[in-house]
Amino acid sequence: MSKSNKNILGVIPARYGATRFPGKPLKPIFGRPLLQWVIEGSRTSQSLDKLVVATDNQEIAQLAQKCGVEAVMTPSELPSGSDRVWAASTEFKADVVVNIQGDEPLISAEIIDALVRPFLEDSDLEMATLARELRAEDLHNNTVAKIVVNHRQEALYFSRYGIPYSRHNAEQKISGCLKHIGLYAYKSSFLKKFCEQAPVEIEKMEGLEQLRALYLGARIKVVQVDHESWGVDTPDDVMRVEQILKARG
Repeated sequence: MSKSNKNILGVIPARYGATRFPGKPLKPIFGRPLLQWVIEGSRTSQSLDKLVVATDNQEIAQLAQKCGVEAVMTPSELPSGSDRVWAASTEFKADVVVNIQGDEPLISAEIIDALVRPFLEDSDLEMATLARELRAEDLHNNTVAKIVVNHRQEALYFSRYGIPYSRHNAEQKISGCLKHIGLYAYKSSFLKKFCEQAPVEIEKMEGLEQLRALYLGARIKVVQVDHESWGVDTPDDVMRVEQILKARG
């Protein structure tokens, strides 16, 4: 349970019909469904008052219930995970809503708590996300989203491009640039505003929905953690995650 007067809701969006990997939440990783790994990694969080799964599939809902969390049925046609999270959150009283990606089997309670902490310290904060140190090889990898932050550790911009660009040395990794980890927490009123706003041009060009929040003028706190994000987007990613888990023993 959270130790503040804020009601904090964790939502795991788990859609059945992912384009690249249909039925992904049910796929086994070392004999346990992907979604079960996410639930078990999240449920020991000290910050969450409630944890739910938002889905469009009865089998996924039954798995969530078997794992001891409530499932909320949401429409299949919702355009994004954030919209699914918002749709589920309207059924509960929540001041802060945490979007816990349903395809991150290595998620831990510690990083969820780190993501929520800024909201306990700043009642005006609208949004927070996570980041880690950017490695040199990440700088020009367009599958890696980068964040440039200000002196208050708030996001100035997100991009798949190598930013900030050094005109003196294009390979130079500049301080103040971090690798983005795609977990988000929102002030509930801002999540509503965010989902009511249609995708904006910079968001569509970069393929990064968090740019919509910057377009709307939100302050996004960036919490730096020592955690590598390992999302499962394709069947090949299952093997990669199993190798990581095996190495960890």
